[in-house]
Amino acid sequence: MFLKWILAIGFVLAGINHFINTPFYLKIMPPVLPAPVFLIYLSGVFEIILGVMLLIPKFSRIAAWGLIALLVAVFPANIYMAMNTRLFPEFSPAALYLRLPLQIALIVLVFWFTKRKEETESEKPNSDK
Repeated sequence: MFLKWILAIGFVLAGINHFINTPFYLKIMPPVLPAPVFLIYLSGVFEIILGVMLLIPKFSRIAAWGLIALLVAVFPANIYMAMNTRLFPEFSPAALYLRLPLQIALIVLVFWFTKRKEETESEKPNSDK
């Protein structure tokens, strides 16, 4: 449950940051994508909503699937940053490349919450043995 709270808070704060620090997100948006400000706000709204929904048991699974879709959708921005390190001198190239596997790890972590409660409980070691 602790991990779920950390993820939820992280997504909500990241979503809020889309509205506070829009120029940063404009900078990392691949130029081939249309309506960049709209997409930044839209992804921010979904991060906030899905982050909150992750904490509501009735909606946790659908929220986790939504967050995975969102993480996949924003992955091109991470690729764009890694492929254009000169545009982001405030970050080391190593940090920009490290974001790629970290994003995948985050997807795997969120995937854990797509499972039904009984599925996760069956994976726990049985203390009755």
